[in-house]
Amino acid sequence: MERRNLALISSLLGAALAIALASHARATDVGPIAGNPLIEIPAGAFLFGRDDGPENERPRRVLEGQAFAINRTEITNRQYQSFVDATGHRSAFYATHPILGLDDRPVVGVSWVDADAFCRHYGLALPSEQQYERAARGTKGGRYPWGEAPPDPTRANSGTDACCSADARDGYPMTAPADSFADGASTEGVLNLVGNVWEWTGDLYAPYEGGPPIGSVGSYRVLRGGSWNSDPKHLTTTYRLAYDPEFRFSGNGGFRCVRSAP
Repeated sequence: MERRNLALISSLLGAALAIALASHARATDVGPIAGNPLIEIPAGAFLFGRDDGPENERPRRVLEGQAFAINRTEITNRQYQSFVDATGHRSAFYATHPILGLDDRPVVGVSWVDADAFCRHYGLALPSEQQYERAARGTKGGRYPWGEAPPDPTRANSGTDACCSADARDGYPMTAPADSFADGASTEGVLNLVGNVWEWTGDLYAPYEGGPPIGSVGSYRVLRGGSWNSDPKHLTTTYRLAYDPEFRFSGNGGFRCVRSAP
């Protein structure tokens, strides 16, 4: 009897594991970028913006999002160099830096045009602000990808408590490997949507619909997510940073790509 019970339990566990693996397989697309799968984000309602933060994040709204898929990690130096080798596009500015240029670190020193060209080469695009925020906040509108608990050295690669200096308490004085900080993953398993490097989005900087007027409209693109030298107030899932799209000398700015549903 005991052996039969153990066999039954083993069978049930095996079936549960198979279901879990099948579910994970449905949520992940190998995608065109080697070593950086696309994580599927389902369609549905989500919170966008907030009313208790900077004016450029207002108003808080419930939006109906379309399905899309987003890279599990930031694009790495190795992945960017493969694009450079294939296309002749210029290299990242920090490609030979002893830390920032390491193969497994997120590529930095790329302009918006560089990032856009990379994504387009693979049939992808830079995420919109709405896509980035949905991937980071989930459907419950978390302040951070992991929920409401403030950032700590186990969840995000960030800077000192006062802007804007590096801090090695998380184990990295500058960028961390792109697949680090699993404890800070989003609901769907996307990594480093806050911290490590700021990430280009496809959108021009502008006020939200129904929001207050903001400066610097029209010529800047939006960065999201904060970086390895960001203080806590820059590490939320809603923070927006207007940035010159032609500037390629930033050691804390990178990107990832998305594939929108047809």
